[in-house]
Amino acid sequence: PSQRTRSRRPRVSRRLAKRARTRGRRARERALASREEGLRARDATAKNRGARSHARGALRHATTARIDRSIAERRGTGDGRKRGTRDAMTGKENDTPKTEKQDGEEKQEKKAHHTGGNARPPVDTSLLPPKPKEEDVVKVKHAASGVMLPLDVGARVSCRWRDGQMYPVRVIERRAGPKGVLGQEEYEYYVHYEQFNRRLDTWVTIADMDLDTAETDDDKKKRKAEEVDEEHADFDPNALREHEECTKVRNILSVELGRHQMDTWYFSPFPPEYTTCKKLYFCEFTLNFFKRKEQLQRHLRKNEMYHPPGDEIYRNETRGRTAAFFEIDGKKDKIFCQNLCYLAKLFLDHKTLYYDVDLFLFYVLCEVDERGYHIVGYFSKEKCSEEGYNLACILTLPAYQRKGYGKMLISFSYELSKKEGKVGTPERPLSDLGLVSYRGYWTRELLAILKDPSRAVMSIKDLSELTMIKTEDIISTLQHLNLLAYQKGAYVICAAPEIIEKHLKEAGSPGVEVDPSKLIWTPYNAEKEYQNFRG
Repeated sequence: PSQRTRSRRPRVSRRLAKRARTRGRRARERALASREEGLRARDATAKNRGARSHARGALRHATTARIDRSIAERRGTGDGRKRGTRDAMTGKENDTPKTEKQDGEEKQEKKAHHTGGNARPPVDTSLLPPKPKEEDVVKVKHAASGVMLPLDVGARVSCRWRDGQMYPVRVIERRAGPKGVLGQEEYEYYVHYEQFNRRLDTWVTIADMDLDTAETDDDKKKRKAEEVDEEHADFDPNALREHEECTKVRNILSVELGRHQMDTWYFSPFPPEYTTCKKLYFCEFTLNFFKRKEQLQRHLRKNEMYHPPGDEIYRNETRGRTAAFFEIDGKKDKIFCQNLCYLAKLFLDHKTLYYDVDLFLFYVLCEVDERGYHIVGYFSKEKCSEEGYNLACILTLPAYQRKGYGKMLISFSYELSKKEGKVGTPERPLSDLGLVSYRGYWTRELLAILKDPSRAVMSIKDLSELTMIKTEDIISTLQHLNLLAYQKGAYVICAAPEIIEKHLKEAGSPGVEVDPSKLIWTPYNAEKEYQNFRG
C-alpha cells in the first residue's frame, strides 16, 4: 500500500500543474484580446477625431473664403479674392501686389500659426454684426397696461404679498428666466416691499405685479423730492447707500442648523466658493458649513465635540429647559467666531463683519439636552471698549425667537456689567428689533425700581447705579413713556402707581430670567493678557 501511495503523488502534482498552466494560458489570451480591442477602439477614435478635424478645417477655409469675397466686393475688386495672397478656393498664388495692410495681416496669420494658435485670418469688423451687450435688453410693450417690459431696476409698482394683498415695491435687481410663450425671456425681479423691512425682500414675476400701478416719469420726480428714509436716519447716507448696493440681493436663501431649516434675511459675505449655493448646511456644534448634506453627515461622524468651545460660565434650568452660556475668546477660537459672524450676518442687516475677531468676546447661549448643546443665540462685546459698550452685536436665531431668549441675552449682558461694576450700553446704531427689545428691558428694570414704595425718592444717577444702565438710555426711556419732565433746569420723574402698572403690562414678560447666583465668571483682565503676551 505504501508503494501505491508513493506512485500516485507525482500523478496528482502533474494534474495540478497542468491545470495551473491552462488557467495561465487562458488569462494571457484574455489579456491579449482585451489589449487588441483597446487598440482597435483607440484607432477608431483617432480616425473619427481626424475626420472631425478635417471637417472643421474645410468649414474654416470655406468661411474664410466667404468673408474674403465679402471684403473684396466691399472694396470694389469684383473677383471676390484677396489680392497678393494665396487664393482660399483654388490654392493658387495671386500676382497682384499686396498692400501694407494686407502684408501686416499675413504676418499676423503666420505668427499665430508659428506660435501654435488656431490661425484665423483677420476680419473687417465693420462687416460683422456687433456683439450683443448684457445691458442691451429688447423692450416689449405689455398689451394690457402699455408698460415697457422688462421693468428697469429702480422701478416702482404694486406687487402681491403672501396675504394676497397688493403693496408698493421697488425693483432691486432682475434676472432672465425661462423662455416665455412668445419667445421673449420671462424676467424675475428681486423687489423690496417699501412698507416692510429688507428681510422680506424676495424674487417675484410679472404675474405677481399690477402693471397698471407702475409709476411714470413725473411720479419719479415727485417721489424723489418727498423721499425721506426714517428707518435709517442714524446712518451716514453715503455709507448706507454703499452698504445697500453691496448687499441688495441675498446670496444664501436658506440654512440648515441641527433640526431647523431657516430662511435667511440678508446678504452675508461668504467665501467666493459658497456664493453660488442657495442652501448651506451648518454643524450646530462647530459651526462649520458645507455645500451638501453628505459633507455635513461625514463631518458629524468624525466630530467628537458636542458643545461650543470656550468656558461654560452659566447653567440654569427654568421652565423645564436648561440654558447655558459659554464665553469664547475670539483670539483663541478664531474659526468658530468667524463662522458665527457669517451665520449672524444672514439675519442682521447693518452688522459690520470683522474677519479679525481677536478683540471680541463672544457669549453663546445654548439649550442643553441629551444630544448636546444647541446654539440659540449670542452676543459679543469688545474686550476693552473706550465708549463703555457692554454689547456689540446680538442675535437670536429665528428658530428660537418669541421664546424669551432675546430678553435673556440682554439681561445677561447687564449682569456681566454689574459683576464688572461698570455702566454699560449697547453699541449704536440699534436695529429695529434691537431697539424694541432694549426699550422693553429698560422699561421693566426702571419701573420695577420706581414701583417699590421704599424708594420714593430716586434720581437718575441712583437708577443708573442700581441697574448699570447708562443715564442717556434712562432719560430716553422715561421720555418715551412720558414719565420725565424738565423743570427748573433738572429732570423730574413723574410716575403715578397706576401709570407704572400700565406701562409694565405693556412691556410684557421678562422672558427667560437670569439667576445671578448661577453665574461663575471673572471679568476680562486686559493687563494680565498683556503681561502674558510680553512673557
